[in-house]
Amino acid sequence: MSVQRRSALPLLLLATALSGCAKKEQPAPPPPLVEVVTLAPHPVSNVVELPGRVQAVRTAEVRARVDGIVERRLYEEGTDVRAGQPLFRIDPRQNQAAYNAARAALARADAAALNAAQVARRYGPLVGQQAISGQEYDAAVAQRRQSDADAASARAQVERARLDLTYTTVTAPIAGRAGRAQVTEGALVSASSATLMTTVEQLNPVYVNFSQSRGELLKLRAGIASGAIRAPSLDRIRVTLELDDGTRYGPAGHLDFLDMSVDETTGTVSIRAEFPNPQSVLLPGQFVRARVEGGVLTRGLSVPQRAVQISPQGASVFVIGKNNIAAPRPVRLGELQGNEWVVREGLKAGDRVIVNGLQKVRPGAPVRIAPPARPAARPAAAPATPRQ
Repeated sequence: MSVQRRSALPLLLLATALSGCAKKEQPAPPPPLVEVVTLAPHPVSNVVELPGRVQAVRTAEVRARVDGIVERRLYEEGTDVRAGQPLFRIDPRQNQAAYNAARAALARADAAALNAAQVARRYGPLVGQQAISGQEYDAAVAQRRQSDADAASARAQVERARLDLTYTTVTAPIAGRAGRAQVTEGALVSASSATLMTTVEQLNPVYVNFSQSRGELLKLRAGIASGAIRAPSLDRIRVTLELDDGTRYGPAGHLDFLDMSVDETTGTVSIRAEFPNPQSVLLPGQFVRARVEGGVLTRGLSVPQRAVQISPQGASVFVIGKNNIAAPRPVRLGELQGNEWVVREGLKAGDRVIVNGLQKVRPGAPVRIAPPARPAARPAAAPATPRQ
């Protein structure tokens, strides 16, 4: 038995060695099979997303125009008021007395003016008859003119007193939403210090203010000049909003103002859009994200959403280069339009981008392309969807 075992041992070793050689000589696995798109330029919407703040179209500070004690608040705080609606009542007794005194002074002035006119009229024939001197007649005429001026001054004082009396009822200067009262019943208000009583803000429509860097605006103007961007006129540029909780605001707005100067501290240009706000959803000071639809990129590029990998370092895609070698490439994305990302920077027409099979791809390794390569051109720009 021992002889047989010794004779079988070399055979076993030989078989093991041959088996190991066979394993080493097995061919390497083929490159992974991937699907690609070849980028072709096509029209895409030129959408820019910017942060902004809501501002009332008109804001009126309601201030005291006469001195006095506040008797009563006549409106409910936080409600809509119409222009001219009474908001506060100030004790009118002092102003009523001043008005009555002014009317009495006017009556005296009118009487004096009437008397002076009669004297001057009687002196007219007498001076021709040399019954009185010319000096006396001239004095009578001067007195008549002075009396007329006194009457006019008294009439102006009556009008001023009447206005002061009307100011004891404080009214809304504009239609809008009246805010919290800044004074209470019994408070002393003053015209000289222009005591703030409340604020009225017009909330329909509203403005949204945002800013854009000067560099981006220069790129936009250069694109329009070269024909790379088709842009409408300023008042036809459509703007939509995303609220601070991520929901879309319903009515769209339009641009109505573009500042002609650059902020020296930030290097940005102020832009303003106007939005209808019938339900008062937008409130002054509210943070929003504005999506400005600035025309169409005539030769834009886009890639399917599934081709883009997003990490803390940014977005990237795998591009197939020479000898079918896959390499990652960072890109700057625009908006998600339909199922495709608009690519702002990083790719060019003719690039082959991997869309399926990414989980098998390794940077710098070859791949096999599944036929046929599908072009990424689209007949028309899809509606834009905000970035997440």
